[in-house]
Amino acid sequence: MADSNDFYQFKGTEGYIVSQPLIDAVNCAIALERPLLIKGEPGTGKTLLAHHVAEGLGMEMESWHIKSTSKSSEGLYVYDTVQRLNDARFGDGEVSDIRHYIKYGPLGRVFQAKERQVLLIDEIDKADLEFPNDLLRELDEMRFTVMETNDLVAAQQRPVVIITSNNEKELPDAFLRRCVFYFIEFPDKELMKEIVAVHHPNLDATLLDQVLIKFYWLREQDELRKKPSTSELIDWIAALLRSGISVDQIEGHIPFLGALLKNEQDTEALDQFQQKGGNFPSDWAELGPRYNN
Repeated sequence: MADSNDFYQFKGTEGYIVSQPLIDAVNCAIALERPLLIKGEPGTGKTLLAHHVAEGLGMEMESWHIKSTSKSSEGLYVYDTVQRLNDARFGDGEVSDIRHYIKYGPLGRVFQAKERQVLLIDEIDKADLEFPNDLLRELDEMRFTVMETNDLVAAQQRPVVIITSNNEKELPDAFLRRCVFYFIEFPDKELMKEIVAVHHPNLDATLLDQVLIKFYWLREQDELRKKPSTSELIDWIAALLRSGISVDQIEGHIPFLGALLKNEQDTEALDQFQQKGGNFPSDWAELGPRYNN
């Protein structure tokens, strides 16, 4: 187990607005020496969390971005047989020592690091169903053996492991039991104002109000296949500011819609809404009681 001094050491950073329950989840994972599994819809800052945990703890960070073709062994090491064969053919390199052809992956590198690091395993749900189970032993014991050399690679300092998932598929129970879990809820309007202030300080309050009214109204539309996310909101505000659009210009319509909606079905749904005489809201009261507490 980690030393008690490790507990509650993450307090957030100036560049990332984080709730107290999420801070507690990070510190719980550190204290228990368990991976922290973060779920939430895309754009809620799951990946950014790992970067800011590393910044807040003063640690280096390794990232392992998972693809549908990713294999668990790639996170440990890869034996470069092709390079060894080429070296043998052309007389280059020390082909007699197989260790020259062992290339360590993100897990292998953080295990070998002299200082404690943060390891991000990003979007683990993109891989096949067996991928999480294949990592159980290595994440539990923080060690693995290089089969070609019989070398043992064991963590000198147990890394802080943060795993993200977009909930595209269910993860195995055996894997979930070994994690501390946290679901990032989509920010309410007050928290969103704090997030926006980090990226766009001194934004006119009236303009911000109109921006958020339009943004949350869009997210309430059942016809949309992909709801706009926090990162898209930040980009949209940047586009509005650079174009010099005024509050009056945004009250009655939604300019630069392509910064918020990312497929033709959603933009067509909004066009149909306008063609039928629908009006965009300009007041929080039009969004219902949930946004007026």
